[in-house]
Amino acid sequence: MNFLAPLFLLGGLVVALPVIFHLIRRTTRERKSFSSLMFLMPSPPRLTRRSRLEHLLLLLLRCGVLCLLALGFARPYIKRALDTAQPSSTAKRTVLLVDTSASMRRANLWADARARAESIVRDASPADQIALMTFDRQLHEWVTFDEWNRTAAGERVALAVRKLGETSPGWSATHLGEAIISAAETLADTRGKAVTGPRQIIIISDLQEGSRMEQLQGYEWPKGIEISVEPLKARHVSNAGLQLVTETDDATSKETTSVRVRVANSPDSKIEQFKVGWAAADGRSMAGPPLNIYVPSGQSRIVAVPGLTNAFASSNPDRIILQGDEEDFDNTVYVIPPEKSRMTVSYFGTESEKDPHQPLYFLQRAFQETRRQTVQVLQGATNQPWSLAVVTETIPDGPAKSLRDEVTAGKAALVVMKDERVASTLAQLLGVEHLNAHEAPVRNYAMLAEIDFRHPLFAPFADPRFSDFTKIHFWKYRKIDAAALPKARILAKFENGDPALLEVPLGKGKVFVLTSGWQPEDSQLALSTKFVPLLYAFLEESGASAPPPAQYYVGDSVPLGSTEIGSSVRLPEGFNGSELRLSSGETTFSQTMTPGIYSLGNQQGRRFAVNLDAAESRTAPMPVDELERLGAPVVHQPTVATREAERKVRLRNTELEERQKLWRWFLIGTLGVLLAETWLAGRTARSIVSPEAAT
Repeated sequence: MNFLAPLFLLGGLVVALPVIFHLIRRTTRERKSFSSLMFLMPSPPRLTRRSRLEHLLLLLLRCGVLCLLALGFARPYIKRALDTAQPSSTAKRTVLLVDTSASMRRANLWADARARAESIVRDASPADQIALMTFDRQLHEWVTFDEWNRTAAGERVALAVRKLGETSPGWSATHLGEAIISAAETLADTRGKAVTGPRQIIIISDLQEGSRMEQLQGYEWPKGIEISVEPLKARHVSNAGLQLVTETDDATSKETTSVRVRVANSPDSKIEQFKVGWAAADGRSMAGPPLNIYVPSGQSRIVAVPGLTNAFASSNPDRIILQGDEEDFDNTVYVIPPEKSRMTVSYFGTESEKDPHQPLYFLQRAFQETRRQTVQVLQGATNQPWSLAVVTETIPDGPAKSLRDEVTAGKAALVVMKDERVASTLAQLLGVEHLNAHEAPVRNYAMLAEIDFRHPLFAPFADPRFSDFTKIHFWKYRKIDAAALPKARILAKFENGDPALLEVPLGKGKVFVLTSGWQPEDSQLALSTKFVPLLYAFLEESGASAPPPAQYYVGDSVPLGSTEIGSSVRLPEGFNGSELRLSSGETTFSQTMTPGIYSLGNQQGRRFAVNLDAAESRTAPMPVDELERLGAPVVHQPTVATREAERKVRLRNTELEERQKLWRWFLIGTLGVLLAETWLAGRTARSIVSPEAAT
């Protein structure tokens, strides 16, 4: 039985009134005659201590009257078997996006996500089509539309439930924007078939603030696709995350043994006291005295964790942990001391490195040793491998030939035209028979007027804040004919059009020609802020390897060195320390699927740390309006088709109730019960009065 106005059923609660009235006794029923009571104190009659129900049949009749009235006003009707089979609506195409990022590892979130996904799949009609996908940093397809259509209607729910059981939250970041775009393109791809039904994307996610959605900016949405969001609520609102802070590469920090970490507390957190320190061998307890830190909700603090003393360093800790947090999925960072890269600059010149009027003096001081990089400048020809050669004077035929062979094999050389005589060495290096160079006439000073910022050498200066080279004055420079140099490319010119910096390819390598010196006698280049980054740009152009990153994030690709290709990778504890053999064609390792310490090659091979993306610690819920701000067609109210179907159901139920009119029978029953109650109440009253009349 169904009701058009079910709220009237609440009127049945008044059945408590007859029960209350039957329990109340105001006076006693019996009277006794006594002799004179003038000498006694008057006292009111006492009620019995325990009230009890009497005349149960009369009570039931009165309660039945109220219940029948409530049922009648609720307008009941009975659905027939024909009416229960509602006509099926237009088939819907739905992409079900389930979040499997690291933030979904919090308590109860994954169980709630699976329950909601299974409920949506079970409620789908046989005509609907559903594609099941999960997303984190990448999109994973578990059930496609084709697979759904090939499966029998009675087995589709079991298929989706089985696929959901095969997956679980990983450790990757949340790239929600890319997942939504991929799902929209899947719905838009109808493969030439006409689609008339509604198309929607249902997102099941905790929708945390760290979800990356910048890809949605400016995306042109296909017509007819809507988004519905099923936000999940975590059991614990408090969460604090731990992230590794990359050290700055300055000279003062090269002896520092502490590691800086950032503790970020969520805005709705109720916990503000934490402990930070190196982890013991079990990964949960502290290996030494922890640091107590206070972090208010919505704020972050940077802490320098000192290295362990000898008493605690025997376990060789490789991770820092955070204690005091309710959610521990982001409370560990893995630390590997960064490897220091060593590079050599071979300098071909005879001047003293202590002479402040010569280029070598400034070159030696431009490359400062840091924690992660050492650049050594060696003067003269050397058998030690070098990364960049700098030529400022004429050199003999033997070293010149050796230098040419090295550059042809793939290295780079920088020829600084300190005077006209260097032109002969440049001609010998490039294989040119004769190269003329002479002092250019300069009035007051020359400036760089045209620079190719598209070249990698000047690309770091392309920003308007750093692209001003007019403050660098050149007092002298040497004019050479660029047409005489094979395939020369002019990277910078003076204001009169003369070349200032050229690039000449030589075999697999390249030769850069600077037509002026950087010492104060020739220019102000060595005294400007552009000098040091320009020299490091020459190093990068020479193919020198940059320092490896201090850390990687889950899902990042790790470039392999030439000696590491084809080796094995020892995986972290999450994979029980197993090894993965790399193929000879792999130049990068991309299976960084869990935080931990990875080892390349044997025990002496390179080790690197992989940590959780810091954005996953931003677990505060993001408002759904943020999706709308980025242009996503989010549906808050039922769609037009849903509202129309609900209206038709209401009209059909109203018509059915009007035909049956069951409320009339309830009113007739109410009148019958009232007559019976009136007759029984009168008879009961007469039976009570008759004994009193007899006395």
